[in-house]
Order: sequence, then C-alpha cells, then structure tokens
Amino acid sequence: MGLHHQQHDERIEKQEYDVQSGPTTSTTEPGASDDSLSDRHQGTYHDVRDMGRLGKKQEFMRNFRFYSILGFTSTLMCTWEAMLASSAIGLTDGGRAGIIWTYVGTVLMMTCVIASMADMASMAPTSGGQYHWVSEFAPKGSQRYLSYIVGWTGALGWQAGTASASYLAGTMIQGLIVLWSDTYEPTRWQGTLLTIAVGCVCTFFNTYGARHLPLLEGLVLSLHVFGFFAILIPLWVMAPKAAAKDVFGSFLDGGEWGSIGTACIVGQLTSVFSFIGPDAGTHMSEEIRDASRIVPQSMIATAVLNGILGFVMIVTYCFCITDLDKALSSKTGYPFIEVFYAATGSKGGTTAMVLIIVILLIAAGISILATASRQAFAFARDEGMPMPQVWRKVVKVGTEIPLNAILLSLSITVLLALVNIGSTAAFNSIVSLLVSSLFTGYFISIACILLKRLRGEPLPPSRWSLGRMAIPLNIIALLYIAFALIMSFFPIVRAVTPVNMNWSVLVWGVIIGASTIMYFVSGRYVYKGPVVYVNKELEVPSSRRS
Repeated sequence: MGLHHQQHDERIEKQEYDVQSGPTTSTTEPGASDDSLSDRHQGTYHDVRDMGRLGKKQEFMRNFRFYSILGFTSTLMCTWEAMLASSAIGLTDGGRAGIIWTYVGTVLMMTCVIASMADMASMAPTSGGQYHWVSEFAPKGSQRYLSYIVGWTGALGWQAGTASASYLAGTMIQGLIVLWSDTYEPTRWQGTLLTIAVGCVCTFFNTYGARHLPLLEGLVLSLHVFGFFAILIPLWVMAPKAAAKDVFGSFLDGGEWGSIGTACIVGQLTSVFSFIGPDAGTHMSEEIRDASRIVPQSMIATAVLNGILGFVMIVTYCFCITDLDKALSSKTGYPFIEVFYAATGSKGGTTAMVLIIVILLIAAGISILATASRQAFAFARDEGMPMPQVWRKVVKVGTEIPLNAILLSLSITVLLALVNIGSTAAFNSIVSLLVSSLFTGYFISIACILLKRLRGEPLPPSRWSLGRMAIPLNIIALLYIAFALIMSFFPIVRAVTPVNMNWSVLVWGVIIGASTIMYFVSGRYVYKGPVVYVNKELEVPSSRRS
C-alpha cells in the first residue's frame, strides 16, 4: 500500500496537463520553475496536482495568500455595510426586530450553504466554480446542459453584482449631496453617471492596479474591520437609544402583507443580499497559492468574521433608530444616513461615516468585477461563451489578467446603469438578479454532489472535507436555497404597481429560457463541459482523501 501511494505521487509530480494538448511528460517538480512557469505561477505541489487533475493550463500568477483572499471575500460580501445600505427593505418588511432575527436565521442557514460549497472548492479549486462542479458531479446524461445553464446564470449574476455595488456607492454619494443641499433634487441620469464612474474606478484597479490587488485587499480588510469600529463607536456614544423591548420585539408589516411572518420572510432579502458571494474566492482559485486548502478556509473564515460584524452592527443600528418612519422617509434615499445624522448632529461627521461605507462598497465592486471577469474567462475557456477566443485571452499588464473579460464586465455595468435612466424599478430588478442567479448555481451544484453522495459514488480528493456532516448540511443548504430563491422574487409591498414590482423573476426566467435555447441551437455542439478535461488517473478513491 505504501509503494502504491509513492508511485501515485511520483506519477503526479512528473505530469503536467494542458487543456488543449492533453498530458505531456515533464520532469518539473511541483512548485519549482520550468521554462514557461515561475514558482509564483505554479504554486505548491497541490496546486500543480489540482491543475493537472482538472486538465487546465496555469495562466495566472498565484499572488493571493490567506489574508489577502480573506480580505477579497470579506470586502466583496461587505456584510455590515450591505446591511446598512439595504436596510430599507428589512425595516419596511419586518421592522427592527424582524431585520435582526431574520439576519440571525440567514447567517445560520447560509453557513450551511457556504460549508457545502467550501467542500466542493477543495475538490475542484478552479475559476469555473459552480458550473465546473456541476459538470463533474451531475449525472452523466445531464452534465452538459446543467453545467451550461449554471455557467450562464453565474456569469450574468456576477455582472449584475458589479452593477449593484457601483450603483449603491454612486447613489450614496447622491445621498450625501442631498444631506448638504436642501435644493438639490437627485435625478436618475446623475445616479447613472456616478454608477458608471464607480465602475471605471473598479476597472482601473483590476487592470493597471492588478499587480497590487492582493496588497490592496489586505489593506481594505483592515478598513473593513477598523471602519466598522469608526462607525460603531460614535453610534454607541452619541446616538439616542430605543428601548430593548422595542428593538427585539417590535415587528412591522409595512408591506401590508397581513402577517408579520410573511413580512419578515419577504424582508429577509436584506440579510440574504448582505451574505451572498463567499464563493467569490473560488473564482480566484487559479491565482491563490495552495488553493485547495486556502479557498475553503477563507470561505468559512469570511462567514464567521462577517457574520459577527454584521450582527453587532445591525443590533447597534436598530437601537439607534428612535423614529423609524422618519428614517424610512429620508430624502437621502438611505435610512442609515438619517440615523447617522440624528446620532452625530453633524453633517461633517455623518459625511465621514458614510464615506467609509462608500469606499468599502467601491472596494467590494473591485472584488466583484475581478470575480465576474474570472467567471467569464473560465466559461469562455470551456467554449461556453460566443467568441471564446476573445474572452479567454490573457494579457500581461504588470501581471497576467483576462483583460477582455474585464472590459466586457465594465461594458455590461455601463449598459445596466443606462437602464436606470429609464426606470429605477427595472434597474433594481436587473441587479437583484445577483441573488436569484447565484442561488440557482448554488442549488444545482449542491444537489449534484448530494446525489453523488447518496449513490455512494467516489468523489475527487480534497483537503477540506465535511466528513459525516456532508449529507445533512447539503440537505439543509438545498432546502434553504429553494426557500430563499422563491422569496427573492417577491415585491416589497403587497399592493403591486409597475413601479414597485419585483421584475427579477421575469429577468431570471428570460435568462434560463434564453440560455436553454442557446444550448440546443449551438451550445450542445461546441460546449463539452470541463468534465471532459478531467484526468481520472490523478484521482484517488474518496476513502483515501486527505
């Protein structure tokens, strides 16, 4: 048995695989340099082994380490910042008590989802993420179709996420202008221009600043934590406080659903929105050193860190809301700006606090744009996108980046921002696609690996495993995703009009329908799925997974 393991490891060390040319003999030791790749490209022995098993060519430099990727995912999720930014939904449907308790429930359930994906990320640490996992774990007869659908929903979902972060940062700047000027009337076209400006800033850091992106993410992680206290402490010290019984026991059915329970379920979208995206680290896997270990660890660490920060912030925030109606009707468009001003009594102090959140949302946009471009790059590499040779192209701008995929992401952000000029409701429905699209990929990928487990089929080797808890956690994750996905399509209020209608279900349906048509018209002839490149010889039985 010992000889078998030794021979198996030596075979891994002496083989290097390319997605186009297949396996080629090499005497390169894992982590060492050869004629084409430096040590910073290849990473560790495990990175070389994983890329060989997945049948992918190493094209990026592995610049990210644990703390830099933790900063990447933590600021991308921006949980405490997003809870404040989107609090109007949860406060309208649920009130102060509703937004707190739905947050607690969301964090617990989403942790099961995150753990399930972390398990798969250790087995297959690739930029493709969910669509690769579906291709590898789905039943053979449905691998290509399901993987193709998840590839498109994931790619478009992350594009909507970039637009969402840019929009929030841009309109918060408008909110600050409203705070300072009683005569200023914010317009949609101005919000659109600010959204596009933020998108351009995010693009700059993903191109000319790409070489220093890991350092930036480490610095932003510090701001994510210290900025939290810079806002929390003034609220603790200066703001008037509501009674504890009102904070934890005062629910609101502002959407007139006729039931507090229904209102809270609809209002949970605030919490879901703030806790989505920890899988972003997966899409950066090919730029992370020792990815099969670091990616799952960073996903769990992100959930713990952001979960705690988000809980403390939302409880503090709710204690500081002494006039809920006034906060919800704030002319700035954001209740938290009104609460900050009521706490400090200073426009300057309020501006400083809000700018911290604006900067962190821009940082989130930088991370989301990087994630969106890597997802598009990976899907094009597997022939899933039209003109794949264009979008999978990697160029060196200080470091290797998928430049065309980045510019594509910027272009989509600009186009989505232009929709806001015509209708904010239509734009909001498009960006809410972030939740429904990513949840679609989460559900299908977890369902595929659960089915594989229930059938007792072997799984790829992994260095981070759920062990005996895998099946229970997978089931809990699936039940919650199905529930949250359905509720994400609900409007905020029961009395629906064309203005307040949540059109995301229509947008989601169009994407599913369009991608299905594309698959049967052309996709099935060119898209084989990443599973065809996987080298089964480099897998070990699941019973010997380390």
